[in-house]
Amino acid sequence: MASLAKRPNGKWRARYRDAAGREHARHFARKVDAQRWLDEVTASVVTGQYVDPQARKVTVDEWCDTWLQGYGARRPSTVRQAKVHLARIRQEFGPLPLTAVQPSMIRAWLAKLRYEGLSASYLFALHSRLSQVMQDAVLDRKIPANPCSRRTSPGAGKPRPYVATEAQVWALYEQAGELFRPALLLGAFVGLRTAEVCGLRPEDVDLEGRTITPAVQYPDLPLKTEMSGETVPIPDSLVAVLKPLCRDRAHVLVDADGSQLGPWQVEREMRRIRGKVPGLPDGFRFHDLRHFYASLLIASGADVKVVQHRLRHASAKTTLDTYGHLWPDSDESTRAAVERVLSGKINSLADSVRTGGDTE
Repeated sequence: MASLAKRPNGKWRARYRDAAGREHARHFARKVDAQRWLDEVTASVVTGQYVDPQARKVTVDEWCDTWLQGYGARRPSTVRQAKVHLARIRQEFGPLPLTAVQPSMIRAWLAKLRYEGLSASYLFALHSRLSQVMQDAVLDRKIPANPCSRRTSPGAGKPRPYVATEAQVWALYEQAGELFRPALLLGAFVGLRTAEVCGLRPEDVDLEGRTITPAVQYPDLPLKTEMSGETVPIPDSLVAVLKPLCRDRAHVLVDADGSQLGPWQVEREMRRIRGKVPGLPDGFRFHDLRHFYASLLIASGADVKVVQHRLRHASAKTTLDTYGHLWPDSDESTRAAVERVLSGKINSLADSVRTGGDTE
């Protein structure tokens, strides 16, 4: 509801009520200016771009505090990561009103961080977080549009994962302490993540059915995604290793005191032994053993859907984006497929042409 009226002092008063019933008014010297303002407000309401005038004063710092309150229901590790990203965002944009953040400012910020030496993948993560925060501000009608877009994005910049060789995996196994060797097997030959290995319980291992079905991650938290709970088949040799570890204990992997093995202990052991294996990159992690597991499946002829389910990815796109380069050369497989159908027919046609026979 909007109205326009002339005041006794000669000014024009334009006013309207928002969806919450609050009245907003402004005074103008000219009627045409007052009408233009009302028209702009009405258009923003119709197009869904209306922003409460009071909301325009909300700073990035204030909105980040509000946003975190709603985000805090997620896993502690997820919230911690978000706080790290927001610290960088606050450092650059914190005192500014949300409406003041422009695409050009975002591009300049990312260029500065790139110059400071931050990796392309981390820049992409920061941009994604800022976009997430700004999009929620749009939904909450704090800003009319998200300043982040493909035009401001630095690109994912994700390098191809390093895939350890079979010799390197066994070298890691030989260098590892006795307590950590089963963990390495579960990473390299089942594809479990670090927290899943540490959270694995005897009831998650079906020794008779020769399968593992992850149910929780360390210490006793929900899995990363619903797909993470997919059942993974295991061979007899691994069943033999796990069988004694599934007796009379709450967790498959425990430390010297019998307590649940922690992810930091596994990663610390990886840092200790990776430098002793020739050819492994300095940053090689336990998680990278999943790449070896994926390479085994692909080399065996497994298709994308099988690899997706064994790695328990939420989508086949994730599998292809990460491991698409490991599948056999597509040019050669295309030639072979066409050759099987075409070669016999072409030869018979050629023979028919040489003899002048009927090609039908």
